[in-house]
Amino acid sequence: MLNDKMLCEDIIQNVFVKFFENLERMRNNERVEVWLFTTTRNEIYSFYRTKKTHVDQFKVADSDEIEINASVKLDEEFELKEMNELIITELDKMTYDQSEVFLLKEYGNLSYKEIAEVMSIDVGLVKSRLFKVRQKLINKLSKIVEA
Repeated sequence: MLNDKMLCEDIIQNVFVKFFENLERMRNNERVEVWLFTTTRNEIYSFYRTKKTHVDQFKVADSDEIEINASVKLDEEFELKEMNELIITELDKMTYDQSEVFLLKEYGNLSYKEIAEVMSIDVGLVKSRLFKVRQKLINKLSKIVEA
């Protein structure tokens, strides 16, 4: 979402500081994951509101961060990374509400109910948005893969 590793680390640090400050007030330990996602989302929104910046759609890879493991098949790793970048590029073209549902489900491994709580929407709307995003991704990526 942020495309800036240092900024992500700062936001994560802020979230966990808030988490430990509010730890005694948390009644339901099963909801910690939802609390963390919601707080992280709010921190990101706060950052964009204060900085009035936009998400950079043109990511620059830092060659210093590339690690090569001899046991990994580089061609498979490259294909997976390329597919992931294509998905992220397509998500960046969608509305934030659509891409957020997909990211929370596929990368955050949250349930429909948890996503609904994080986004303050109905579970049916979560399912609908997720279906539409998946269909858009299938259509876009199938055209790219066929070309």
